[in-house]
Amino acid sequence: MAILFAGRGGSGGGFRGGRDGGRGRGRGAFSGGRGRGSAMKRDGGRGGGRGGGRGGGRGGGRGRGGMKGGSKVVVEPHRHEGVFIAKGKEDALVTKNLVPGDSVYNEKRISVQNEDGTKVEYRVWNPFRSKLAAAILGGVDEIWIKPGARVLYLGAASGTTVSHVSDLIGPTGVVYAVEFSNRSGRDLVNMAKKRTNVIPIIEDARHPAKYRMLVGMVDVIFSDVAQPDQARILALNASYFLKAEGHFVISIKVGFFGYREGKMMANLIFVAAPLDQPTPILLVDLL
Repeated sequence: MAILFAGRGGSGGGFRGGRDGGRGRGRGAFSGGRGRGSAMKRDGGRGGGRGGGRGGGRGGGRGRGGMKGGSKVVVEPHRHEGVFIAKGKEDALVTKNLVPGDSVYNEKRISVQNEDGTKVEYRVWNPFRSKLAAAILGGVDEIWIKPGARVLYLGAASGTTVSHVSDLIGPTGVVYAVEFSNRSGRDLVNMAKKRTNVIPIIEDARHPAKYRMLVGMVDVIFSDVAQPDQARILALNASYFLKAEGHFVISIKVGFFGYREGKMMANLIFVAAPLDQPTPILLVDLL
C-alpha cells in the first residue's frame, strides 16, 4: 500500500491555520495566537486586533496558545490502539505522555481531568514533524505499533517520533532506536534518560551485526533511513531481528530517485521481505 503525502494545507483545523485550512484564515494553529485579520503564520503571524506581533496579545509566543487542556478538551481513543484524538477548537493527534510534565521537542501538552479527579497528560503529535503521525492522519490501515510491542526504529534522528512511539507502546514495550549521527544521537540519548522503554543505539543501520548483542527479537521494524539501499538495509535488519509473522514499515523519499528507480525500489521491498512475513506498509515521502 502506498500512502502519498503532499501539500501543506488541509482542512478541518489543525496545525497550520485552524478550520479554514492551508495557511490562510482561521483563528490560529497550535503554535499561533488569537489574532484575526491577515493570514496567520506558523508562530502567530501578524494578525490584527488582539493578536498583534509574533503571537502577541493573548496568543503567547512559541509553544503557547492553541489548544488548552481541562474541560474544554475531550480526548477520544483513535482506532489505532495507544493513539488518541484531542477534540477542542481544533482536533489533534495525541499520545499519552509516558513522563508527565516533560516535553521532548517543545510540543504542546494537554492535561485532562478524569471523572475520578485524576489528571492524564497527553502530548500533541505533529504530522509535519513525524511521518508516522502523517500516515495515521492520512488513514493508514495498520501501523502494528501498539501497547506492549517491541519495536526496532531505524533512523531515529533526535527522537521526535521515537518519543511518541515510546508513549504508544507504554512501559511494557520497548523501542530500540538506531541512529548513526553523533549530533542527533546526543539528543536521542538525552531523551532516553527519562524514558526507560527507549534503548538508544548510536550505530550504522547498514551493519546490524555490530549491535546484534543489544537488540532482541522485535514485533515491528520502522525504517526511516534516507539511503539509496534502504530496502537492503531493512531486509538485513529484518533477517537479524524480526520475529516470524512480524511486520515492518518503511518510509521512502522518492526525491532521491527518478520515477523508474522509485518503482523498482518499491518492488524490491516486497521481494526482499523475509519469508512468511505479512505484506509491509510503504510510506512514500514526496519531500
